Amino acid sequence: MINMFSRKIGKERLNRVRSPLEQAASQFKKNKMAVIGLVIIIVLFAVAFFTIIIDFVTNDYIYNNYVINQNLVLRLAPPSASHIFGCDEFGRDLFMRILWGTKYSLFIGIGAILLAMFIGMPIGMVAGYYGGRTDNVIMRLMDVILAVPSMLLAMAIIAALGTSTVNLLIAMSVANIARFSRIARASVMTVKDNEFIEAARAIGANDMEILVKYIFPNAFSPNLVQFTLGIGNSILLVAGLSYLGLGVQPPSPEWGAILTTAKTYMRDAWHISVFPGMFLVISVVAFNMLGDGLRDAMDPKLKK
Repeated sequence: MINMFSRKIGKERLNRVRSPLEQAASQFKKNKMAVIGLVIIIVLFAVAFFTIIIDFVTNDYIYNNYVINQNLVLRLAPPSASHIFGCDEFGRDLFMRILWGTKYSLFIGIGAILLAMFIGMPIGMVAGYYGGRTDNVIMRLMDVILAVPSMLLAMAIIAALGTSTVNLLIAMSVANIARFSRIARASVMTVKDNEFIEAARAIGANDMEILVKYIFPNAFSPNLVQFTLGIGNSILLVAGLSYLGLGVQPPSPEWGAILTTAKTYMRDAWHISVFPGMFLVISVVAFNMLGDGLRDAMDPKLKK
């Protein structure tokens, strides 16, 4: 009797149709590289939040004494048991500076892409839904933004507004708005003439309700993939701007800012440039692997 009951439950589970989210999760789990990327990203987030909690609990004691304060006796000290990544040109522990720099690269990169998505998606949805002159005006403006390289556009905005974290977020988000607008517009144009949109109009739904309730869910998945892929580029952009002196300013331990001073001592102290660069590469590759996994999981053509 028990075996018959268990078989019945097993058949019901097999016959139950999985939701699109469950299908995407199942497809994502099969991609080992994407899972590895997700694990690395979780570790990076854990490190970033851990440093924030330590600063809050210790009232910035560890940050001031081990990350900021200088100790010229240990200047350019190589990796050792007491300083596993060595020390920089001012005798500061490089391992601690890299750990504390995780929150700058991670949160600024994610914040800029998140802001760009929140601004770019509605713009692209409006352009794709209404079409005509509205679409032409918005997309020509987006073409102008796309015509300028992201680094050059961000440099121009920061040069005009000044160097600060807020201006850095603004510059990086403006440089990425056009990509999200283009993707959202393409997604809207594929579904706006479908029957369920006509049915929504027939029952009296206005344009705002159609855009939010019916079109937004179809436009969100491609932009989510672009969001995860864009974070890696955004982290590189943060590091590049900091390397040029337009991003996070010293003595804040941002990875690009560390590499700026490291270029002078590359021949005498290899560790100053290798370890920050290694963390930068690992984080960018992890987000790219996650983005590739999400793209494959959410692509209907790849689902069986």
